[in-house]
Amino acid sequence: MNRDLAVTLPQLEPLRLLALPSWDSEEPEYVYVAMANGEWHGNHLDPDSQDGLASALASVADAAQETVMELLWQVWPLCPEHGLGMHLTEDAQARLSWQCAGERSRRGPAHIHAAVGALDALGASTRTRPRS
Repeated sequence: MNRDLAVTLPQLEPLRLLALPSWDSEEPEYVYVAMANGEWHGNHLDPDSQDGLASALASVADAAQETVMELLWQVWPLCPEHGLGMHLTEDAQARLSWQCAGERSRRGPAHIHAAVGALDALGASTRTRPRS
């Protein structure tokens, strides 16, 4: 996630995991994805996400996206081709990717832009919206 953040929002410091005590002493700590300053937004990571690497990455990616978007008040990450926000998707092999729905407005299919953590592997900048 921090690789994707660094290539798309290079002015930000890396995200971090933040553990906070539960309100109920019978429950374990809650873990959130937070900005470098400790601010976070949204739900804690799903405790069942520990069951596998794919579910752990999905839980962290979802929480990271929510924290970044809500605290910065902007869509993240943006598809460089369409200038639209991307969403998480998982394929049949449990690979997690950023998907853009940009062609749906023209009745085309959504497209996979990059695997989570690999936005920088495409070689093109994803920091700015394309000019029309």
